[in-house]
Amino acid sequence: MQGRFGIAWWLAIFWAMAAPAFAQAWTKLPRTTLFGNEYLSLAQWADACKYDLKTQGDSAILTSRWSRLLFKADSRQAEIRGVQVHLSVPVAKQGGEFYISSLDAATVLQPLLFPVKSPKVSVRSVAIDAGHGGKDPGNLEGKFQEKRFTLQLAEELQSALKAAGLKATLTRSSDTYHDPADRPAIARRQKADLLISLHYNAAADTSVRGLETYCMTPARASSTNARGEGANTGAYPANQFDPHNVLLAWHVQQAMTHQLGLPDRGVRRARFAVLRFSTTPAILVEAGFMSNPADMARIADATHRKKMAQAIASGILAYKKAIESP
Repeated sequence: MQGRFGIAWWLAIFWAMAAPAFAQAWTKLPRTTLFGNEYLSLAQWADACKYDLKTQGDSAILTSRWSRLLFKADSRQAEIRGVQVHLSVPVAKQGGEFYISSLDAATVLQPLLFPVKSPKVSVRSVAIDAGHGGKDPGNLEGKFQEKRFTLQLAEELQSALKAAGLKATLTRSSDTYHDPADRPAIARRQKADLLISLHYNAAADTSVRGLETYCMTPARASSTNARGEGANTGAYPANQFDPHNVLLAWHVQQAMTHQLGLPDRGVRRARFAVLRFSTTPAILVEAGFMSNPADMARIADATHRKKMAQAIASGILAYKKAIESP
């Protein structure tokens, strides 16, 4: 019975059961309702998962031998092992104590901090989706069209992954249009183990720049970007991969920001069609802002594009190492 916790919660429980014993303890912690959401005491979570907790005003810092986590009261933005991650529910503070939502404990902290290796999971083939194409040019900046640069980046990523020994296919190899909802089916026909969709961003404020990586929003959770998701916020096929989706997004975002030294705008959540209908773990990469002059200069530069592809490939390989049994 799914009950009130949802698919993402029970997937996280499954992962916790396979994780080290101390990583299971938090699933039995008492819940409390604050502001209409279900929360766990962050101090109790830290104790159960062997983290030290220090508070500084409206910030809570958790450290262990392996990780450093930073949370801020009334904020959905956290820092997980050096990468910005957007939560589904703001961190709460009441009576001097911090609280993390049980949803975020299940769908962010558990899969990122306690990933489980499995002999049944492997990454041998990656489908690379160059966003837009054909009648859909994507973002426009002067003479530049997003669809052109996503295909160029896809081709560079394909080369990088093949050099690493993986099979890499393209959902489009020319200036053709596929509906975003159809692209997961193309990846399925290509027998891909992962789907990586490549895009470039734009904003009205031309000072905005940096990198973002999106993964599927957990069932009934709010998205960081709700564009195009419609009224249905329930479970989609992609939610069966929630733990893998966020772990893949984190590794790719970490590799891009650390290797390229560009602003980290975080791991984010969305129900974009290319994500919600995927039958494999899937992410959508926003590899820079075409509306920002500095980012646009890099996007148009072939040397930078190759470095970007290599960084994304590094993230994919790090994810592969994290989930595959030796």
